[in-house]
Amino acid sequence: MAEPATGVIDATVLNPAEADERTEPVWGAVVSLALGVFGLVTAEFLPASLLTPMAADLGVSEGVAGQAVTATAVVGAIAAPTMAIITRRMDRRLVMWMLSSFLIVSNLLAAFASSLPMLLIARVILGVALGGFWAMSAAMALRLVPMRLMPRAMSIILTGVSLATVTAAPVGAYVGDIWGWRTAFMIATIVGGLALLVQLVTIPRLPPVGVASFRTLLEVLERPSIRVALLVVLLVASGHFAGFTYVRPFLEKVPLLHIETISLVLLAYGIGGFFGNIVGGIVAERSLKAAVALAPLLIALAAASVLVFGASPTIAAASVAAWGFAFGAVPVGLQSWLVRAAPDQAESAGGLMVSTFQVSIALGAVFGGLLVDNAGVASAFAYCGAATLLAAILVFARGPKSAE
Repeated sequence: MAEPATGVIDATVLNPAEADERTEPVWGAVVSLALGVFGLVTAEFLPASLLTPMAADLGVSEGVAGQAVTATAVVGAIAAPTMAIITRRMDRRLVMWMLSSFLIVSNLLAAFASSLPMLLIARVILGVALGGFWAMSAAMALRLVPMRLMPRAMSIILTGVSLATVTAAPVGAYVGDIWGWRTAFMIATIVGGLALLVQLVTIPRLPPVGVASFRTLLEVLERPSIRVALLVVLLVASGHFAGFTYVRPFLEKVPLLHIETISLVLLAYGIGGFFGNIVGGIVAERSLKAAVALAPLLIALAAASVLVFGASPTIAAASVAAWGFAFGAVPVGLQSWLVRAAPDQAESAGGLMVSTFQVSIALGAVFGGLLVDNAGVASAFAYCGAATLLAAILVFARGPKSAE
């Protein structure tokens, strides 16, 4: 059968789920999405390392300035499931260019913010870009590479997250200390501009496939495999953030680590996440069920190790690094599972996953805080271990089949 010059199988021959699958991967476009994710996550994390000087400069308390982070998360959770609906008639490359432009505008507004409202507007715009980009990245990857290479493509895209997680906070703090917090946002603007430039050059035309709607979201939710996947997301994300949010006070109080050592342990966590992302993609190409199940299982084992042997500085540090490795592998498998379970509505499935993840982060942090305040830090780690172990069991029992 003759193929079009674009490398996409003729849409008139196949059904909608298969119509836009490429025969040859467009790796340059995949890398451009990784750059976009790197820019978005870097911008998302910057306030955490710049909060004190930002608050002082804007004349507000650190707690009030911290709402810049909350605004991004809330708007991102709303934008994720709705972006595909709002832009349902647009070429998907135009949507990605628009979202990357939002990233640039957000960073510029933050860099020149003279008041808290201006900063919050900047972070709201970032939330739209972040939620939309996250929701559509898996669907984009599905249209840029053949299905068999989907886990590898997602691993490349999510490498941007791992790099941002490792570098954003320390580099932001360093730059902010030397040249001021506004310079850090200007650098983030340059990163966003570079990502947009590469996307302009590499992403091919991608006309919309299907028409997303709120009804589509409900139809996707009716699929049993999607409901199971979202339940796994809820368990893993809430468990992880219930426990890991309080890992610093644990390291200070139990193995009695100094702040310098804790910083190194958290760096090891970030580096572990980088390699976990890569390994997760490799495993997912061979067995998607194994990739989705083994990551939360390793998180459960790491949490148990911290609980039982956490008084040992060496074991505590190794457990946190293993925790980072495991959590780094989580998104690759889950994104690939959801897209394979709904290839005809991949954008809606991605939006549901991002919203579930954001809600789970909030629930996990709140529930973990209640546990810590009422039963101690160990109880938060215990919930993390139980939730992630249950997620692993659920995947082994009801997880993705070879056909997905």
